[in-house]
Amino acid sequence: MSLVDSYRRRGKKPKPFPTREPETVAVGDGEVTTYTFGRDLYDDMIAAIDGAERQILFETYIWKGDATGERFKRALAAAADRGVEVYCIYDGFANLVVSPSFKRFPTSMKVLRYPVYAAGWRFFDLRRYGRDHRKILVVDDHTGFIGGYNIGSAYETEWRDTHVRVTGPAVWDLKRAFADFWNLNRRRRLRASERPLLLETASTWEPSIRFQRNVPRLWVFPIRGMYLEAINRASRNIWLTQAYFLPDQDFVDALKDASRRGVDVRLLLPLKSNHIVADWISRGYFTQLLDAGVRVLRFRDAMVHAKTATVDGTWCTVGTANIDRLSLQGNYEINLEAIDQELAKQLEEIFLVDQSNCLELTSEEWEARDLHRKFTEAFLSPLRPLL
Repeated sequence: MSLVDSYRRRGKKPKPFPTREPETVAVGDGEVTTYTFGRDLYDDMIAAIDGAERQILFETYIWKGDATGERFKRALAAAADRGVEVYCIYDGFANLVVSPSFKRFPTSMKVLRYPVYAAGWRFFDLRRYGRDHRKILVVDDHTGFIGGYNIGSAYETEWRDTHVRVTGPAVWDLKRAFADFWNLNRRRRLRASERPLLLETASTWEPSIRFQRNVPRLWVFPIRGMYLEAINRASRNIWLTQAYFLPDQDFVDALKDASRRGVDVRLLLPLKSNHIVADWISRGYFTQLLDAGVRVLRFRDAMVHAKTATVDGTWCTVGTANIDRLSLQGNYEINLEAIDQELAKQLEEIFLVDQSNCLELTSEEWEARDLHRKFTEAFLSPLRPLL
């Protein structure tokens, strides 16, 4: 299926899609700026790197060796050359196809390649199989970035994703998240005696923002619980945007129960994602969701890769975790969770812009699909627990 899909996409040019200019709202004692277009985000990330004075913490799942990837590599190397501490983490498996020459970094940068196979001799220890799917940038003590954007030229203009810039006390939690992962895996660098990354911890707590972290090595997976808690408390609306939607049945039941008690539940997905098998497996949930009154919206002309949600105009999340088993019970992930009406309102407005570029799936259209589609959905359903 993947080969056929790749053949069909060959030569097709990306089409424009609606976006919004970056917008900033005050949240607690800091600010949150929301990005829906990669070029805007990358420009501000590079500007933050160029302005760094003391320390840069950079972590990404995919780091392409193209023009955009080189731009980030040069900016980070230049910061290290002027005396800034530069720490970088990237996932080895996600970058297998990236040229080895791109992955040679100046010695002035401290770079950790999370290995393709991390279990060693512990073959049956499931805690050691998670990928590092996080995307974080922290500059000094004042600016942090988190969201769905990987680093690459295609993501800059062709994909619809969501990222946020955070300032204020919440940045310290992002620093801790990076440092904890680095220290957990620092011995995977060339030197077994690699020193830990130590931070001067701040005592300030930001009551409006939390960062929820999945850490498979410690068997900690709070993001799924975060979603279920918010869904179960909803009384007005639940608007979800997801790149890949392969939940467990309990998650589906929570959405169905919310819709049946009168909550406006909307699920925004790609019409066609970059993983056709995930699309087909996801469609296996549509019948029960539509029957329960959940609205299914399919984004046209571009890959929507955002992982966001809003509930009741008050609670919201932006992050790296998809609603699938790999993200919720397997990978290293991180999501911003906020209880703030202004930020939730902003994300709802973004959702409505995205919805304007969607085709809504009706129950009549879904029931009228041909037999081979029904067969494919049923045939692939056993793969749900693996994805």
